Amino acid sequence: MELTTQIAAVGAVLASLFGVLGWLRRRGLAAVSVKPGRVRRLQALDRLRLGPQHMLHLVRLGDTALLVASSPAGCALLESRPWEQVRGTEAGK
Repeated sequence: MELTTQIAAVGAVLASLFGVLGWLRRRGLAAVSVKPGRVRRLQALDRLRLGPQHMLHLVRLGDTALLVASSPAGCALLESRPWEQVRGTEAGK
């Protein structure tokens, strides 16, 4: 009886950990590490919350920066610029 109780307790702890990790990943507070040597072509650079369900996302795709709006109705590309142009404005802050 004690062994089954311990196994159930360990299972509950693991399930809680996976649940919290999933919640953190959905909120953007935790990320899965990238394998060494893998080049990331897609990066989420920044986001701005406009309201409870509306956000702006700045995304880098290769050599292009994309400004994407997201809402319950979906996503829309607002602007696309060369990455060098966007990176230059970051340095000038």
